[in-house]
Amino acid sequence: MRAIVPDRLSDMLTRLKLTAVRDQLDGLLDEAGRQELSLRETLVLLCEREIARKDERRVEMTFKLARFPFVRDLSGFDFSAQPSLDPKQIRELASARWIANGENVLLLGPPGVGKTHLAVALGREAILAGHSVQFVAATTVVAQLAKGHGEGRLEERLAQFAKPKLLIIDELGYLPFEPNAAHLFFQLVSRRYERGAILLTSNRSVGEWGSVFSDPVVATAILDRLLHHSHVITIRGDSYRLKEKRRSGLLQKPAAPEAKSEKKSCSKPLARYSAMTGALRERLATVLQTTRGSLPHVAAGSNPDVA
Repeated sequence: MRAIVPDRLSDMLTRLKLTAVRDQLDGLLDEAGRQELSLRETLVLLCEREIARKDERRVEMTFKLARFPFVRDLSGFDFSAQPSLDPKQIRELASARWIANGENVLLLGPPGVGKTHLAVALGREAILAGHSVQFVAATTVVAQLAKGHGEGRLEERLAQFAKPKLLIIDELGYLPFEPNAAHLFFQLVSRRYERGAILLTSNRSVGEWGSVFSDPVVATAILDRLLHHSHVITIRGDSYRLKEKRRSGLLQKPAAPEAKSEKKSCSKPLARYSAMTGALRERLATVLQTTRGSLPHVAAGSNPDVA
């Protein structure tokens, strides 16, 4: 009978989906014995381990569903290289309270300053805080919405992008939108307005979005909804990639002495050109003086070509 008990207990834990307790049962009971835990305290220990396992699996699955292009976190971001950023503001955003409130974050700046790095890092923090996240490029969003519209499944596509608590749209502005695509994007922003948070990265300032969407009216309507409850962060700095190339020697700035020598070399041909034109003027003046006396006199206002 005693030999049957462990098998029955394992089967019941499996049926209850308490797989962490099932897999660690002997070790957990030994730990409870060493700590001389009461029956209630032992149950608490078992439940804590089960919850920890489920949270771990939930986070792993949510990371996969988010489809991040790479793994980045805030600890790997070099704030000293981007002095225009306020680390306190970024860490405040990492708390994910803005996501619970349905607010938006706009990360603006030139290419290579770390916008996507921050977007991924904040997305990971959102997952750890218990929120669902989806990462997608702006061009992919537009392509999928346009495809859904063409197939008569636009509502399905909009519902798909409206589902996650945080939608991260990366690289808006690198390619201009067609007017129809801009209207589809407006529908997405309207669907998530005050219901789901959006984190958006762009290399264009908001003042340039009229050209991005090929329609200033639609751009204004989109910005009206995005900026209503938002945190706009503009990064002003050099590209990380260019800095790395300069450090490795692949990209070098022209030296000042070389620039001066180029100016000198350019000035010599110019001086010779000026001397030549001066000599030609003198010769032309001499020719005119010698031939002026041999030319027939022409009265003022007459045409010498007319017989």
